[in-house]
Amino acid sequence: MTTQAPLVTFCGVQKTYDGEHLVVRDLHLDIEAGEFLSLLGPSGSGKTTTLMMLAGFETPTAGEIRLRGRDITHTPPHKRHFGMVFQNYALFPHMTVADNIAYPLTVRRVPRAEREAKVRRALDMVQMGRMADRYPAQLSGGQQQRVALARALVFDPQLVLMDEPLGALDKQLREHMQLELKALHRQLGITFVYVTHDQSEALTMSDRVAVFNEGVIQQIDRVERLYETPVNRFVASFVGDNTALDGRVVEAAGDDVVVTLGDGTRLRGVNVNGAAAGEPVQCCIRPERIEVLEAADAPPGGNVIDATLEDVIYFGDHLRLRCRRRDGTELIAKRPLSQRPHAPGETLRLHLPAPHLRCYR
Repeated sequence: MTTQAPLVTFCGVQKTYDGEHLVVRDLHLDIEAGEFLSLLGPSGSGKTTTLMMLAGFETPTAGEIRLRGRDITHTPPHKRHFGMVFQNYALFPHMTVADNIAYPLTVRRVPRAEREAKVRRALDMVQMGRMADRYPAQLSGGQQQRVALARALVFDPQLVLMDEPLGALDKQLREHMQLELKALHRQLGITFVYVTHDQSEALTMSDRVAVFNEGVIQQIDRVERLYETPVNRFVASFVGDNTALDGRVVEAAGDDVVVTLGDGTRLRGVNVNGAAAGEPVQCCIRPERIEVLEAADAPPGGNVIDATLEDVIYFGDHLRLRCRRRDGTELIAKRPLSQRPHAPGETLRLHLPAPHLRCYR
């Protein structure tokens, strides 16, 4: 059985701007043909620098970038033939929508008839067919974003790079465009590489997500695994909501671990990083995995803690219960609207299922 070679490969890539501090450290990354890969991380984590090196606007300090096995580390941007969409759209204000979209074809000297046909197809692709003669100033933010995307797609690139293209849109439009981008990717089958600091955006659209911090990929995985099985504390806290409890290991056997909290409570969980007896750990669990037990519920065999309910926050499709333990630790539990309401001041019994309590060194 043969495995298809990656479309893009980063081989030991590093980047420094001042000769001292590495913005990207020893990056090894394969990008598969046809996938939607998001580069996710906080400001300064190296994700945008990685995208700019792939685009050709930045040159690695060390290492290689290969496209289908060919070294493109020093290939100028216009010879890479990648589509690019920026947050500010970068549309030419003096050109019509059609002319903006046609620009990549014009500089490539595509014949006029072919150029016009490709522009019509690109306009239809982003549902802007009736606005070909308008100017950017006559368009809404969402419409400008569509034009920028059509311009990136019009010359049939093998790779489309996007640097936070939805960042300037309001929440409702941004969420709508996320779904449109995902549908367009599925329809076209082109490889998308997308930079964002918004973890919900990355989870919504991507096939895989690479989580960056301090110039290093902390984890790259399919979205379900990234959310359910983070490999370290940073990924657990950065991707999705997370409740964390500090404790110390008292028993460790393979993937299982028993931890004691500051008040002596014992919890069983998953030993993610191989913590040994006596080591301090942080126990993390997603809010939707925390079960609120009623008084009549039988104890589920351990992993139950008490906490005082401080606030109930209405989220439309669910409630979030903000609880606090005696030592000051805050916990957030999600609760369906259909279940019995709770009032602030109540003491709640919270069950933290062992398979979902991940313990990190």
